[in-house]
Amino acid sequence: MRIKRTTPRNAIARRTRLLAVTTGLVAAAALAVPTANADTAGTFSATQLSAASDAVLAADVAGTAWHIDQATDTVVVTADSTVSQAEIAEIKRQAGANAGAIRVERTPGKFTKLISGGDAVYASSWRCSLGFNVRDSAGNSYFLTAGHCTDGAGTWYANSGRTTVLGSTSGSSFPNNDYGIVRYTNSSIAKPGTVGSVDITSAANATVGMSVTRRGSTTGTHSGSVTGLNATVNYGGGDIVYGMIRTNVCAEPGDSGGALYSGSRAIGLTSGGSGNCSSGGTTFFQPVVEALNAYGVSVY
Repeated sequence: MRIKRTTPRNAIARRTRLLAVTTGLVAAAALAVPTANADTAGTFSATQLSAASDAVLAADVAGTAWHIDQATDTVVVTADSTVSQAEIAEIKRQAGANAGAIRVERTPGKFTKLISGGDAVYASSWRCSLGFNVRDSAGNSYFLTAGHCTDGAGTWYANSGRTTVLGSTSGSSFPNNDYGIVRYTNSSIAKPGTVGSVDITSAANATVGMSVTRRGSTTGTHSGSVTGLNATVNYGGGDIVYGMIRTNVCAEPGDSGGALYSGSRAIGLTSGGSGNCSSGGTTFFQPVVEALNAYGVSVY
């Protein structure tokens, strides 16, 4: 599920908005353990794995996410509850001779797109979570959040009544990526470089097995670990994102854009996933280093 924005966009909007909560540094944890339907055998080359990954993309099945697992030389396809057996069969048909390289895992729920780190931030018709407060080389202040939150958004507010302005969207990248940046225009708002009580001093790329924490405005703080890298997620309707971090940290609608961090290091921005913080699920994050580099800003 993309951890959605809390209210849908109007009828002429390009896509339906999913609940998103903009709160500071968030690390989404999916607690459910997927059930594996593995039918892999043998060792597959890098070329075969790449071809199998391309075949999953070509099948274009909403509710799927996939990444190449270097440890097992397989393409792990995570399928949410909306994906049928016929659609899984179509994925394998597309893979042809490389179908054996695909390992299918089921996860509960539906993949959907889900401001100091983890605080709620509000656009005109939806809310998200603030990821990280950042600055450019000139000292101007911004915050990062999910691109599906900033897509179509202008002014951002600190409260649900939309009376306290934070700033305006100055950059947005979604789909393909899932990051956006908002420039603060309210000089009276505090802009700490923290997520909750954790001081964020640097940014880093995720590694498999890394312990991470997510903070979001709907569910607060939850922890887990990184279970995959460079994942592609098909949310449906043409909303496909690439290069995502896969975790087992739970998250829910409104947590979108929230911070994923490991100790004092910023790691990612909450994109979406499935499940909830009662039963668990699988959650995906936009790597924050890519967003920082794209906008020429840094955490502090």
